[in-house]
Amino acid sequence: MEIVVLDSYCVREGDLDWSPLYALADRVTLWPRTPRGELAQRIGEAECVISNHCRIDGEVLDACPGLRWIGLTSTGTDSLDLAACARRGVKVANVPGYSTESVAQHTFALLLEAANGVARRAWSLREGWWQAGVPARYGLRPPFELAGRTFGAVGYGAIGRAAVRIARGFGMRAAACTRTPRAPEPGVEFMSLDQLLAASDVVSLHCPATPATKGLIGPAQLERMKPGAVLINTARGSLIDEAAVAAAAQAGRIFYAADVAAREPIRPENPLLAADNVLLTPHVAWATGEALERLAAEVCENLRAYLAGRPRNLVN
Repeated sequence: MEIVVLDSYCVREGDLDWSPLYALADRVTLWPRTPRGELAQRIGEAECVISNHCRIDGEVLDACPGLRWIGLTSTGTDSLDLAACARRGVKVANVPGYSTESVAQHTFALLLEAANGVARRAWSLREGWWQAGVPARYGLRPPFELAGRTFGAVGYGAIGRAAVRIARGFGMRAAACTRTPRAPEPGVEFMSLDQLLAASDVVSLHCPATPATKGLIGPAQLERMKPGAVLINTARGSLIDEAAVAAAAQAGRIFYAADVAAREPIRPENPLLAADNVLLTPHVAWATGEALERLAAEVCENLRAYLAGRPRNLVN
């Protein structure tokens, strides 16, 4: 049996350990990256494929009738046509939870930069500025304390819960909005989205990208937020109306900090790149060494379980 890995690394070559695969197959083929036009050729007659960003849809599946299992090196499934996979009997397994602590930690790295501007102050110091008189180009704002402010999590899955736990450690009040009914939880106030937007000093997005959540934060929602509130997005870029968020940030109504964009890699014309009060990182929140180690191990375990007739972490 052949296993084909279509994206063999995440951020840096060699950051995923695929050595366990060689005990599971006669042949393992590793491709660092696979462009759309070469997907079908590279999958060929393989039964099992491991992928991250590759768009595997009905067209690709029609060209690869031997494919029976796709292992995702991610939690999100928006890179695949799950319905087409289901129709053709192709099982899809993801890796839930591998990056929970990493993404929650990055959420607060963004928030602390918004609150204290440590990186921007260090940058200005190296260029000769000390305390007062720092030019506006550094994007510094008056620092503020997190303690006593309200942290609102939109989405209360594993990452949302981890972020709330950290927020409470900083002395913040915690609010959450979730579509899944929750039992009362000490220290967390569950609200509707509108209530949370109006009550929160920090709004942090932790929900999946679905048709229902596309453009979740648009002009109307931005108007409901507190003046000067921080909006954080470590989930998916499609959750926001980027033009509306860029305009609100440029006007000084909010500060936007994100690790994601609607189209990735981010395009030069993205309005967020030209706006003040915006802090962006290149979708790396999930890529700590610890998370990548868990990710590779879980993908290999998913494949091992499938081959043993006990598939796990199936999403379709």
